[in-house]
Amino acid sequence: MAKRSAPRCCLGWDFSTQQVKVVAVDAELNVFYEDSVNFDRDLPEFGTQGGVHVHQDGLTVTSPVLMWVQALDSILEKMKTSGFDFSRVLALSGAGQQHGSIYWKAGASRVLTSLSPDLPLREQLQACFSISDCPVWMDSSTTAQCRQLEAAVGGAQALSGLTGSRAYERFTGNQIAKIYQQNPEAYSRTERISLVSSFAASLFLGSYCPIDYSDGSGMNLLHIQDKVWSQACLRACAPHLEEKLGPPVPSCSVVGAVSSYYVQRYGFSPECKVVAFTGDNPASLAGMRLEEGDIAVSLGTSDTLFLWLQQPTPALEGHVFCNPVDPQHYMALLCFKNGSLMREKIRDESASCSWSEFSKALQSTEMGNCGNLGFYFDVMEITPEMIGRHRFSAENREVSVFPKDVEVRALIEGQFLAKRIHAEGLGYRVMPRTKILATGGASHNRDILQVLADVFGAPVYVTDTANSACVGSAYRAFHGLAAGTDVPFSEVVKLAPSPRLAATPSPGASQVYAALLPRYAQLEQRILSQSRGLLE
Repeated sequence: MAKRSAPRCCLGWDFSTQQVKVVAVDAELNVFYEDSVNFDRDLPEFGTQGGVHVHQDGLTVTSPVLMWVQALDSILEKMKTSGFDFSRVLALSGAGQQHGSIYWKAGASRVLTSLSPDLPLREQLQACFSISDCPVWMDSSTTAQCRQLEAAVGGAQALSGLTGSRAYERFTGNQIAKIYQQNPEAYSRTERISLVSSFAASLFLGSYCPIDYSDGSGMNLLHIQDKVWSQACLRACAPHLEEKLGPPVPSCSVVGAVSSYYVQRYGFSPECKVVAFTGDNPASLAGMRLEEGDIAVSLGTSDTLFLWLQQPTPALEGHVFCNPVDPQHYMALLCFKNGSLMREKIRDESASCSWSEFSKALQSTEMGNCGNLGFYFDVMEITPEMIGRHRFSAENREVSVFPKDVEVRALIEGQFLAKRIHAEGLGYRVMPRTKILATGGASHNRDILQVLADVFGAPVYVTDTANSACVGSAYRAFHGLAAGTDVPFSEVVKLAPSPRLAATPSPGASQVYAALLPRYAQLEQRILSQSRGLLE
């Protein structure tokens, strides 16, 4: 909770699909204040479910722009009532749910720069948007625009090489193209297009905030090597788009001081700096304090990998973004849909519904599972695009069933072999100082983490990252203050709580999995080829 006399601190904000959240982090990197406003619970007047409106076609998903504005009003008033000392805030930064976009109406910039401290933001900004309900990451209505964009630049792989990802329905360039094609009047009335992140930063600046490199990488528009908008992609999406986006900036940029509105209404110091906001996934990389060669593995309903890359090789699977804390490097993201639900199914089928029995099965079977390999995708997987269960003996013969203990190890080894193979496909390499940070439900199972350490050949640590995007934003605010002196992010966050070592690679693990990795990759391609043949 808030202290009456807050220490000098930085604020980290998270504008997500479901809530707006804030944390205050002191100079020793301790969180001493946090609060949130949940859209469905606290702002029922907007009529959202999970913070969104799902339209009749089932594909179009939007969020009301003024809902985010109202949430910021509400949370700042809560902080003020609690006695939070805004004058002690040195800097602030934040995260926005990736891929959402905001459309400022012509003339909105004049309103932003002349806000009255006597009125809440919502009252003053309600007429500032050319589109009141804006597309968010859950929207999947732009398939036609995706195909048009890929065709315009020479195909999906060419687009990935340019922007870090093939065309995705939720990515902002395709959303802009749809709006231009289907609602050209609204597009022509738009003077600025923001991401959720740069929109939130604009509210604090009192002027349009530029899009940062890292969140800009999730648009299918930014040339990730040159850090400029791709002219070919802009032309394929809509006219006059570059002027509506403005030039992108490094993610650690100090973009200005907080607007006088916040100085007069809440007591912020006029010296308080605003550091460019970024996407929620890049902010999470900062919150987990990844460094070069590190990997974060979130073992939840879906499994997600965050990777720190120096030399990326963008592919048709996964995403490569500009790194949010080092503009010379990159981060990659891979998502695997068959995560904890698949683990729970195999636990129920092969371990008597018991995690204890599941762990015993892992302990009783040897590394490499005597050459038995398994693929377990009860729902269509994202990476790779595959469905079904496929089991192979040491001789690469497909078999219909494994003994129960072999089944358990085949599942866990297969999940981590796939993660390593597809991470390396994007340019990731295990380095001598590599560490793995594991989060999510399965990170509490030491035997699962042992397999993770063995497959990757790196130590596994666990850390509490429940608010990683929010805390990472506060860390980035501190880094923004120091970035002008070329202080590395790792130096700025060295006082943060250290993760706990959970598992180290077993002796001989590297030799075992060096042999299995190419076999697993070959079998994966075999299954994909067979499934494509059936479809044809």
